[in-house]
Amino acid sequence: MRATRASGFSVAVATTVGSLLLLLSLPNVVPVVRAARADGDAGTFLAEQMSCVGHLGHESCSWSGTFHPRSNGEVRADVYLYGSDRDTLRPGRRVPAVDTGRRTQVYPPSGSNEWLVTAGLLAGGFLLLTPLSRRAARLLRAGSSGTHSGAQDRRVGS
Repeated sequence: MRATRASGFSVAVATTVGSLLLLLSLPNVVPVVRAARADGDAGTFLAEQMSCVGHLGHESCSWSGTFHPRSNGEVRADVYLYGSDRDTLRPGRRVPAVDTGRRTQVYPPSGSNEWLVTAGLLAGGFLLLTPLSRRAARLLRAGSSGTHSGAQDRRVGS
């Protein structure tokens, strides 16, 4: 079976979507690795308020509160504890947490699985850029062999 070449339009669409996926995921690589490893300032999270959202027969809840660092760092109000749900906390309860540097979120000492989404976005972005890299490699090979876009030079009179 002969492989078909991607059209210029499909390469442009794949390049655009792949580039957007990389733009979304690359800035998050370091933060999600830090969150996965629970790499940051240890402290406690004081649960204050639970908020829930229901959609498609499923309820998702999270707890907001205040993070108190173990060191002399800044107390941070209005942060969410990653992985918390309806049954994990109650108002006034303190639990261990780690501040990895995210503006609105702290993590349990066990870390997070957010890296899975970021890894998927990165992989998707690179896979969608594959047609562009193949086309560029084909054009480079054609340029170095003296042909352009598959057309051969024709010499007149000799």
